Amino acid sequence: MKKSRSEFQMWDFDLICIGVGSGGLACAKEAVRLGAKVACLDFVRPTPIGTRWGIGGTCVNVGCIPKKHMHQAALLGNAIEDATHFGWNVPKDSAINWKKLVTEIQNNIRSTNWVVKVELRTRNMTYFNGIGSFIDQHTIRVKMANGSEQQITGKYILIAIGNRPVYPKIPGALEYGITSDDLFSLPKPPGKTLCVGAGYVSMECAGFLNELGYNVTVMARAEILSTFDQEMVNILKEYMASRGVTFLQYRLPKSVELTENKQLLVKFRNIKNENIEEHGIFDTVIWAMGRRPLLDDINFSAVNLTIDDYEIVVNNFEQTSVPNIFAVGDVVKGRPKLTPVAIKAGISVARRLFGGADDCVNYNNIPTTLFTPLEYSFVGMTEEEALRRFDENDIDVHHGYYNPIEFIVSQRSTAYCYIKVITRRDEACRIIGIHFIGPNAGEILQGFAAAINCGLTVDALFSTVGVYLTNAAELTKVFITKRSGLDPSKPLYVLT
Repeated sequence: MKKSRSEFQMWDFDLICIGVGSGGLACAKEAVRLGAKVACLDFVRPTPIGTRWGIGGTCVNVGCIPKKHMHQAALLGNAIEDATHFGWNVPKDSAINWKKLVTEIQNNIRSTNWVVKVELRTRNMTYFNGIGSFIDQHTIRVKMANGSEQQITGKYILIAIGNRPVYPKIPGALEYGITSDDLFSLPKPPGKTLCVGAGYVSMECAGFLNELGYNVTVMARAEILSTFDQEMVNILKEYMASRGVTFLQYRLPKSVELTENKQLLVKFRNIKNENIEEHGIFDTVIWAMGRRPLLDDINFSAVNLTIDDYEIVVNNFEQTSVPNIFAVGDVVKGRPKLTPVAIKAGISVARRLFGGADDCVNYNNIPTTLFTPLEYSFVGMTEEEALRRFDENDIDVHHGYYNPIEFIVSQRSTAYCYIKVITRRDEACRIIGIHFIGPNAGEILQGFAAAINCGLTVDALFSTVGVYLTNAAELTKVFITKRSGLDPSKPLYVLT
């Protein structure tokens, strides 16, 4: 049931959204649909090299969407390589036109920015192109992009400011390095590139840049993708190394200097041997060492929000320690840093505040995909997590390699196409994790995520008839368990 407008007459707005990325915009649109009067505040601080972008948040401008476009460009490059095997006459000198690629991606982003602005206007949301900071729990100071200031009040406040990349505190980091905030609008080809970081941003950027034809090195201070299933990660690293990516682990950068020929000299140390100083010459250095919200911008201390490790603490209903203030998206402690998670949370907040709903978001079994050239997608537990939660005799790990038919004629290696299904060894044999490396992994795992949330069991999976000659169907045939000791590269086609 919609709340009466009379309840909010003492405020300028029913809801003020600080941040108009995926989560903030989703909450704002749903709130308006339910009859609320909404204000949206959005401002992007330029990067150290001056990169700016429009409304819509990280995903639209410098995150998921441009990343997926570059991933697609890399896949098309692979397709061109394969095309000759399928009878196509392809020019031998085909190469990526970086400027053209960036121009097309930026045109798409600007059109999306325009759509967002039109949406705000047609839905009668009030838009402020400025930074919102707390004066008290209901009052926001808005510092506009043109330098002017004003105050607005709201019954409820939503914080959805997202995160920004972290720069290392070393000489030359700000002057000569860039981040993913800059990469997708970089005016010149990146050339020989160093990606510093062990997370998904570093790996995805390294993956598509390498496939676009640039020499790429990944530097990390410890394990790559340490929270992911490590067996899957190692297979992925082996694949990327086979395609030309160099991995430098247990290294930390010390400084970046500009050489006489306008390249970048990066000095770094080997953590395992402090006496060894190493160096390398690169054209571009991408910092992908983590992200952090700009909490000081919103003056969070004015309302005593509970903060833990630079993130906002919320309860199951996205409510902060201040009852009328909510937070969604990457700024929140302990939530998956994923666009659809922010969207779900934003909609959920609006429905509780203005629609009478009382449910909360289900944060269990959220699928995710690493958009490396050979994609890795998973849902549920990693093998390491399952072994922490249960005794090793209480779980089974079904696994197997498979041969994508699209790789056979072109003679691409299938050695890295691998599936893992983690199950309980109880009466139900419920599946608690699925991991998949291969073409279109993200598209494949979405349906299996829904199935896991419905209680998918081993019997149900293996009794399902697969769609013939699809990679997804291979999941219905991973009969071999690690416990059996059988060779997973020689799949069984019947249960024995």
